[in-house]
Amino acid sequence: MRQFDLASAPLTIIGTGMAGLNLARAVRSRDPRRAITLISADSGDEYAKPLLSSAFTKRQTASALVVRDAVGIAESLNVQLRTHTLVDAIDTGRRCLHIGAETLPYGQLVLATGAAPWQPFDVDPALRNRVFQVNDLDDYRRLRDVLDRHPERQARIAIIGAGLVGCEFANDLHAGGHRVALVAPETAPLPRLLPPPLGRALGDAFKEAGIRGVFERQTTALNDNGEGVTLTLNDGETLEADLVLIATGLRARTGLAEAAGLAVSSAGILTDRILATSDPSIHALGDVACVDGLGTRPDGGLNAMYVQPLQASAKALAATLTGTPTPVSYGAWPVMVKTPLLPIAALPPREPPHHWRIEGEASDFSALAEDENGRLLGFALTGRCVRRKVELARAAPPLLG
Repeated sequence: MRQFDLASAPLTIIGTGMAGLNLARAVRSRDPRRAITLISADSGDEYAKPLLSSAFTKRQTASALVVRDAVGIAESLNVQLRTHTLVDAIDTGRRCLHIGAETLPYGQLVLATGAAPWQPFDVDPALRNRVFQVNDLDDYRRLRDVLDRHPERQARIAIIGAGLVGCEFANDLHAGGHRVALVAPETAPLPRLLPPPLGRALGDAFKEAGIRGVFERQTTALNDNGEGVTLTLNDGETLEADLVLIATGLRARTGLAEAAGLAVSSAGILTDRILATSDPSIHALGDVACVDGLGTRPDGGLNAMYVQPLQASAKALAATLTGTPTPVSYGAWPVMVKTPLLPIAALPPREPPHHWRIEGEASDFSALAEDENGRLLGFALTGRCVRRKVELARAAPPLLG
């Protein structure tokens, strides 16, 4: 069996999304000479993933969203960046990766593999150019290319799922000139983020703008009708669309870790506060990590790894990997939902509140999640009440203290 010189083996990061690149930058700022290898399953181009759900409004192409290409990243960070590379397995005993016939040793390993879209039903491969899920730049490019082929008319787009991703894309595609229908089993949009009165206010704002809400119904089948897609709903109704966007949630990409024997759950790869997995030489961060019980939620974007917690994770892990073990902590950072038709800010409580105290009228609401003693646990704000987000965030407990 071949033996590796692990003392000279690089820090290896699997994943070049915001988590992996932020970590590489943070490590490089602390150690200019450390050997670092980045492994990407795609092109490795750098872009801001949150901007995908507002790019149609701005008429941005996929190329316009690229901040730096893989060559530029490798040169600026002095790292080895391997693109379009799939890791087949992790050998924790020998501390190496299997990539096809190649065996690649690692000194320390970080899994930043993110989360993948989940869909509740099978989709006929014949519908590939009419049914989409957007989770990365390549997904956006494919959807954009199809829409740009038909500039002469508005596309009828059915979005399945009214979580964060579904609502942001509904607003964005509507602003981009398309006819949008939002289909979901819940009674109102953003059910995991907003209490019902605030969700209904968003639904009303969508309806007033011309976005059709098809709530309390589930999609049971998608069929090619020759010119588009027919959605069959569980009450027997059908809905015709040119394109379908499935936004039914994310699942952490834990397969590689689980196959290597690392501890995982449905929320992600289990880590402690210094982001170490059950193997102390392997760490995880970003959407794939369940940090001290806080991990990816299945509602399509609302998870522990908003941009600010992700940046905090990268900074803390960089310190740990360069010799200063540093527990990560997350502040009370509200998420701003990109729905200009009705501005929304929310800090979802970690645990179900005893009650929601809701004040306001029309589309301007403040909803405070409180425990049995009236202590603030989180909040949701709409319309003009969004201006309270800083005040309430200061009063709320940290996401991970």
